[in-house]
Amino acid sequence: MRGLLLVFTFGSASGDRWFAEDKVKHFFTSAFVQSFGYGSLRAAGASHPAALAGASAATGAAGIGKEVYDAHGHGTASLRDLVWDAAGAGAATVLLVRTRRE
Repeated sequence: MRGLLLVFTFGSASGDRWFAEDKVKHFFTSAFVQSFGYGSLRAAGASHPAALAGASAATGAAGIGKEVYDAHGHGTASLRDLVWDAAGAGAATVLLVRTRRE
């Protein structure tokens, strides 16, 4: 919980713009993790809902883990990065739901 508080504390650090190259990387990396996780879980036999849930958990853990890592002196933790992570995961989820095959 303290790690999350640290993330939110540093969310408005100077120079942390909403639209920057870093945010594009967060968006597409999270979309990739969500898609790869879903595909891997489906290939392993998981149902559609279970694969979505597992991929979402993995994507969330990766995004939050990165910000906690940054908060511990390896970068600048950013709430805005997490927002772009969620947007990427959400966009991938919409595509996965709309294009799934039985």
